[in-house]
Amino acid sequence: MKRLLTIALAAYPVVLVFGFAPNPPPTTRPSLRLRETKKDLENLAKELNPIIGFYDPIGISNNFFWDLTVDETIGWLRESEIKHGRVAMAACVGYCVQSFYTWPFDNTLSGKPFPSTTLSPPEQWDALPLGAKVQILLFIGFLEFYAELSPPRPGALPHYTKGGIPGKYPSFDGVPHPVPFNLYDPFGFSSKRTKEEKARGLLCEINNGRLAMIGIMSVLCESKIPGSIPALKGLVKPYAGQVMAPFEGTPFFPASDLGCIFEGLCSSS
Repeated sequence: MKRLLTIALAAYPVVLVFGFAPNPPPTTRPSLRLRETKKDLENLAKELNPIIGFYDPIGISNNFFWDLTVDETIGWLRESEIKHGRVAMAACVGYCVQSFYTWPFDNTLSGKPFPSTTLSPPEQWDALPLGAKVQILLFIGFLEFYAELSPPRPGALPHYTKGGIPGKYPSFDGVPHPVPFNLYDPFGFSSKRTKEEKARGLLCEINNGRLAMIGIMSVLCESKIPGSIPALKGLVKPYAGQVMAPFEGTPFFPASDLGCIFEGLCSSS
């Protein structure tokens, strides 16, 4: 009974998505010139990996999300992949750095230091105070909110599903609090590059992001199941906690989070 309940809870969001999906919208909107189409996706795939080329076994490039057209959905998927690739690259670098280095200054106003490198990176996260975790997530939430809902400015590109460039983060020009650097090109290097150099850099970023997504999941698998990734055997510290439960053990989440659902799914199999 417990396993059935766990599976039902895990499947609930999927039921919501597919059970209340809107009717298919038209695949094209003549008044809108989209930057990303299926043909663009096929050409990009060949440039990224000429050996494999375009590979879409489940036909996701022919689908639509919410009230978007197929082409608009492709723009959404392109943005999603670039964004997750960047997060994965940061996670891989951060995991490696945190394994041997920690900030030398105090972590809290009370003088408590940052977690020691004797702990694995996931254990260092668990050792952070709840307030620190909330601050990190609020900052990430602000970046996501600003990217999706930032007000239009003169010369700004439209949304990535409406003809904008996937992966290009909007500038902070015009915000009430001055921000010295922009995330997309903080030091102005990209503005000095040719179109060919920018195109090649985008291909490198996507491929590196894909590799990083595989890399960070491999590290996490090895930390939870020692020996599951032979190439990492003995290089990654074991972790007894739940990587899918970032707030496990805190006052508001004593033993919950998604980790318990995934643990139940794994145990039921």
